[in-house]
Amino acid sequence: MPVLYHHTVSAASRFARVCFNEVDFAAELREELPWERRPEFLKLNPAETLPVLVTDNGHALCGPHVIAEWLDESFGVFKRDRRLLAENPFSRAEIRRLMEWFLVKFEQDVVRPLVRERFIKLQLPSSKGGSAPDPKMLRTGRANIRQHMKYLSWLAGSRTWLAGDRLSYADLAAAAALSVMDYLGEIDWNEYPQAKEWYQRIKSRPSFRPLLTDRIRNLPPVAHYADLDF
Repeated sequence: MPVLYHHTVSAASRFARVCFNEVDFAAELREELPWERRPEFLKLNPAETLPVLVTDNGHALCGPHVIAEWLDESFGVFKRDRRLLAENPFSRAEIRRLMEWFLVKFEQDVVRPLVRERFIKLQLPSSKGGSAPDPKMLRTGRANIRQHMKYLSWLAGSRTWLAGDRLSYADLAAAAALSVMDYLGEIDWNEYPQAKEWYQRIKSRPSFRPLLTDRIRNLPPVAHYADLDF
């Protein structure tokens, strides 16, 4: 069986898992702590990033964009109206743009600093960068959330789905990234009703429900995390 190296607080890993569920692709999940720089993992991906999918024939597919493209080429073309990457080249470009936005820009602006301050630094010894959260970094990450949520609300309010008329990789990328922040209780959904309505639709999909059962040791989710009506 294919193996997905992932971590619960990795938005890109969550994206891959939801994509797998949408196209009925089964993979064994193995939790990886990339900050430990495990030699066996570095052989698979010297960049030390998640997720990494090792296929049945031993190929290591590194990163969410590579995995998504492989998944579409291998399985998506047979899904017709359930395909997550559009047939039209301009529509595909918009889906890829929004994937980049949420899995790269949102990751850099919001997810990475808040996850590092609220989770990773608490797991590391001081010799490897472990310490108490930096209030300045927390303030910066939280300020960035507001700007991204405004953009997400505009997308959700002006389109049926984020990239157009159909559910796509764009929606799954955004929802995966938002789910990490939602787990940590960093989003005031009442301020963004259009984004909230869109996220409720994603949360209600069977493909997304396994993510709602995720739990991080010593870091429980906010009370509404698993609620479909929140």
